[in-house]
Amino acid sequence: MQRELSLKKIKWTDGVKMGDSDIGELLTGYGFHELDIEACMEENQRARIDSYDDYAFVILHFPKYNARLKIYELNEFNIFVGKNFLITLKDFSGTHIDKIFEKYSSVNMRNMKKTHISSGFILYELIQVMLEKMFKVCDNIRRDIKILEKQVFEKSRSSLVRSILIKKRNIVVLKHMLQPQITVLRTLEAHMNKTFDNEIEAYFEDLEDKIQKILTDISVLEEYIESVEDAFKSMIDIETNSVIKFLTIFSAFMLPLTLITSFYGMNITLPYQSSPTMVYSFMILSFCWLLAVFLYFYWRRR
Repeated sequence: MQRELSLKKIKWTDGVKMGDSDIGELLTGYGFHELDIEACMEENQRARIDSYDDYAFVILHFPKYNARLKIYELNEFNIFVGKNFLITLKDFSGTHIDKIFEKYSSVNMRNMKKTHISSGFILYELIQVMLEKMFKVCDNIRRDIKILEKQVFEKSRSSLVRSILIKKRNIVVLKHMLQPQITVLRTLEAHMNKTFDNEIEAYFEDLEDKIQKILTDISVLEEYIESVEDAFKSMIDIETNSVIKFLTIFSAFMLPLTLITSFYGMNITLPYQSSPTMVYSFMILSFCWLLAVFLYFYWRRR
């Protein structure tokens, strides 16, 4: 899908999940470097920026939540920005980007003359709204971890293991997705300052501050989920120890009986094998042994 918007002398082209042939046809007329065009057609490129005299090519990544799998997927943004144009190509559509596009689609031409609008400022708005979305993503993960924490201490279930691992995976994906983009945003800020004569310097400094705050939140969440996982493992160990203790006590009761019956089950003559009172004696002996083992474990707990 492709859509275009003209604002003053600025042309904004926004594409979602476009094919290679459509991307090549769109970008060929601008005179972009062939390596940048090839990068747009390849998936999962690393965050980067290539700065030229008349334009900059930027690759950024933001998360897209897959509700079916409950994981975050990579949404790659390929951006070409120049003085009079802005081209944004991405893998998934988003309501936040749509709202910005609709906002500028409905701008009154008279008001536009009074308002400072540039391709750099539109790009700032696009990145800014995606970073604001990241704060909500962090809040959602924090809320989910709190729910997991309650479940860990209330009852231990095997399904919790999968939930904890999914949350850890999502946090790692977000961290690896955003960490390289700090350098990209710094370089982009320098390019925008040169292209627009420092008119929008403060805006891109704001983007850098926000991504730093997001990464700080992600680091805190990473420690948080690890503490929940450690608590879960401790609860599992406690339950396992309880089961083993029960089996040990049960074995302590059965061991004397098993030992005695193994002797009297042989086809040889043994003392008191015809005496009924021996059965009761053996039972009492087993109970005494069981009581001794129980008292031993009780003493060890004190």
